[in-house]
Amino acid sequence: MSLTLEDVLELDVVRAGAPEVLSGQEFLGAPVRWVHVAELASLADLLEGGELVLTTGLAFGSSAAEARDYLAGLQAAGAAGVIVEILAGRPADAAALAAAAAHTDLPVVRLHRRIRFVEVTEVVHRRIVARQLEQVEKAREVHEVFTMLSLQSAGVQEIVDRAGQLLGSPVVLEDSSHLVVAFAPGNVPPQELLQDWQGRSRAVHRSGETARTGAGGWLQTPVGLGSQHWGRLVVPQASASPEAAAEASMVLERAGQALSINRLAERDQAGLAQQAKAGLIHELRSPRGPEEDEVMTRAAALGLPPSPAYLPLVLQLDAGSGKDPMSMQRKERALLELLDGVLASTRNSALAAALQTGQVAVLLALPARMLEDSVLERLCGDLAGRSAAAAEPLLWTAGVGRARSALADAAAGLDEAAHVAQTAGTMPGSGKRYFRSTDVRLRGLLALLREDSRAVSFAAAELRGILEEGAEEDLVLLQRFLECGGNKTELARSGYLSRPTLYARLDKLEAKLGVSLNDPESRTSLHVAVLLRQLQSLPAAV
Repeated sequence: MSLTLEDVLELDVVRAGAPEVLSGQEFLGAPVRWVHVAELASLADLLEGGELVLTTGLAFGSSAAEARDYLAGLQAAGAAGVIVEILAGRPADAAALAAAAAHTDLPVVRLHRRIRFVEVTEVVHRRIVARQLEQVEKAREVHEVFTMLSLQSAGVQEIVDRAGQLLGSPVVLEDSSHLVVAFAPGNVPPQELLQDWQGRSRAVHRSGETARTGAGGWLQTPVGLGSQHWGRLVVPQASASPEAAAEASMVLERAGQALSINRLAERDQAGLAQQAKAGLIHELRSPRGPEEDEVMTRAAALGLPPSPAYLPLVLQLDAGSGKDPMSMQRKERALLELLDGVLASTRNSALAAALQTGQVAVLLALPARMLEDSVLERLCGDLAGRSAAAAEPLLWTAGVGRARSALADAAAGLDEAAHVAQTAGTMPGSGKRYFRSTDVRLRGLLALLREDSRAVSFAAAELRGILEEGAEEDLVLLQRFLECGGNKTELARSGYLSRPTLYARLDKLEAKLGVSLNDPESRTSLHVAVLLRQLQSLPAAV
């Protein structure tokens, strides 16, 4: 803590002079930065602020006007206060000082007995320097504590706990959604500290730097690198003392840096692990993959234990509005992080990595073949819930291959799973958690043939009459007609069209296509062509 004017007045060397406070009693708690002895009439050019001035009053003598000017100059220069030594033999000087002090709130202290100013400066400076060294030592201790925590890869809770211990007060770490990630309650009951936390936290605006904000004077510091802040550290019961607040700010900032390093380290570790898993999966899918013994050893080192069966699973991400590669890579990383959390919570093991843009490959260890459906339901169900609740909701379709007893054989089934996931992603919503090849049926066959030149020519020939520019409405009408099984009544009801209007539009559609929409074979051919056109927009097979 800083040395204050009140502390100086309690020193034995000052008390020996019988000090009398003439003004500024409410400002005796101001910190004293230094002591300056001077007998000049103006000290404005010599002071920088926070100094305690010692003088015998010779600069203004017995003139009350000059004394007022003198005190006004000190106050304007930011002096912490002034101690004036005026003994009993100078009544006029004492009267002038008292009269001037009545017109200022600058702390003015009169000494009635002579003291040695050099002793005052020596004692005060020694204490100021000692306290500065104490602050430096405190800063060094805090630096060493959080540096060691960073080197030891300490967890989030451990870092927050240490910050709370150093501050002796509650500390809360929240994420960008005002959810409490970790907290150290200190001497406050947790239920009291966290009661209605989100509501209270939203009322305290975030700051891009360490600051005291809000009606309660919360001390906060952002957590994250640069402008990418993912949370903030908060001391809800910040001290009103500037010195204590400065120390708390230092602790919070160092704790925030340690948390940022912790998050980077976790991401780097996760990134390295995912690279290793991706490398093994690609090797398993290559024609000359490693031997089974080597595969199992490497898989076990990556967290996949030996199991009775392994199931290939592919998660196909819906690009939505973010079709650029960077956006898809961000979604892949987010999906992999969510998947890791689901695997940990469900106590399942798997190798998971990005297969290609927009796809995540999973080789899931099954405790028994008969548990395949139950494991898939729980895994995909939990993952769907977390994906929907994420800061950036993720939409995906799961395709499943056939379970195999050998890991390499299961990896070969990822192509089938990817094909199913891609195809199922074009199907109308069915409410299914995952899809197999039997679920995609004709659409799955057409997905395999979509790049065949003969299939492309067939689709173009069937739809030639409505593919010219400006005929998109005709194509949509045809698709909806076919999805309704040719039932015009159902189509009119679902499309909110009157029957006469719908019949007129269908007659025009028939004329453009050159076929009868009442003929079952024509409808089948047109439906195949429409499906092929939809599937041709899918990315190339792996």
